[in-house]
Amino acid sequence: MNGQVNTLLVYAALNFGILTVLSAVLYAAPSPRLNPAAVPFGVRVPPDKARAAAVEEQRHRYRGAVLVAAAVVTVLASALGAALGTLTAGAAGSLLLCALAAALWVRAHRSIARAKADGGWYGQARQGAVMDTSLRTDPVRFPWIWTVPALVVIAVSTAAGVIVYPGLPDRIAMPERSLGGTVYRTYPTSVWTAFGLVLCQVLLTLAVAAVVAGLLRARADLDVARPVAGAARYRRYLTVTARSMMGITVLLNLMLLGLSALMWSDIRSMPATLAVTGVPLVAVLAVAACLALRVGPAGSRLRAPADEEDTGLVPRDDDRFWRGAGTIYVNADDPAVLVPKRVGIGWTVNLGNPRVLVATASLLAVAVGAAVVQAVW
Repeated sequence: MNGQVNTLLVYAALNFGILTVLSAVLYAAPSPRLNPAAVPFGVRVPPDKARAAAVEEQRHRYRGAVLVAAAVVTVLASALGAALGTLTAGAAGSLLLCALAAALWVRAHRSIARAKADGGWYGQARQGAVMDTSLRTDPVRFPWIWTVPALVVIAVSTAAGVIVYPGLPDRIAMPERSLGGTVYRTYPTSVWTAFGLVLCQVLLTLAVAAVVAGLLRARADLDVARPVAGAARYRRYLTVTARSMMGITVLLNLMLLGLSALMWSDIRSMPATLAVTGVPLVAVLAVAACLALRVGPAGSRLRAPADEEDTGLVPRDDDRFWRGAGTIYVNADDPAVLVPKRVGIGWTVNLGNPRVLVATASLLAVAVGAAVVQAVW
C-alpha cells in the first residue's frame, strides 16, 4: 500500500514539476531578456517605443492570463496524474497551456501592430541597415576543440558496447512511452538494436556540428545605432553560442550512454531511467537558461566598446516578411537561409528561400521513406 502511495506521489510531483517549469517559461516569454528588445510580441518597433504604454499593457494582460491558466491547469493535471499514475495528464496540460499562450500571444501581437500603425511610430524615424562583411571574409572559427568531449563520449559508448555485446541475451528491452506511462518492449538482439543509441549519438553530434557551422555564416542583424560595437558583440555571441551548443551535445550524448547502459544491463527501473535522462536534461536547461539570461538575444547583454557615436538610425520596419505573429520569416528576395529570430533567442529559416524548400522536401521524403520501410519490414 505504501509503495502504491509513493508511486502516485511521484507521478503527482513529476506532473507538477513539468507544468511548473513550462508555466514559468510561458510567463517569461514576452520578456525583453528572451526576445530582441525592439520586437515586442514579434512586432518591429523603434527602440524608443519598446516600453511604450501599449506594449506594457499587452505584457501585463498576457502574463496575468497565463498565470491564472497555469495555476488551474497545473493543479488539475497534477491531481489527475496522481490518480491515474501517468504522465499523460501533464503532457495534455502542457499542450493546453501552450495553445492558450499562443492565442494570447497572437492577441497581443495584433494589438501592438494596431497601436504602431495608428500612432505612426515609424513616421519620423530614420530607418537603416548595416552589414559586417568581415563575417564572410574572416568568419568566426568553428570550435573544433569543443567537439572533442562529444567524440570521447561516443568512443566510450562504442567501446562499452563492443565489450558487452557478446554477453547480451537473445532479446533486449527498450523503454517506450504509452498512455499508461513507460513500458518496456523486447527486440531481437542485433548490432542495430544494441548500438542504436550509439548511432543516435553519432547522428546528433554530426547534426549539431552542421547547424553550428551554418549559424557561424548566418545573416546578422546588427545594431544600426552603433554598428561597430554591434559587430564586436555579435562575434562574441557566435563564439559563446557555438561552444554552448557543443557542450549541450556532450550532455545529450551522456544521456544516451546512460540509456544504453540500462539497456545492456537489462535494468527496467523507472527511477533509474528518470535519473539517467533527468540529470542531463536539467543540465541542458541550465546551459540554455544561462545563455538566455547572461548573453541575451544576439548577444545584447555582452559587453562591447562604448566609445561610438550614435548614428541616429533605427532598424527597418520589416513586419511584412514575418508571419505567424512574428515567428515565421518568408522573404523570397532575401538570399539568407538563416536569420535571427524575432521570438526567442537563436535563428530561424527563411521559408521564402528555394534552398530551404528543397531541403525541407528532401527531409520529408526521407522520413516518409523510412516510415514505409519500417512498416514493410
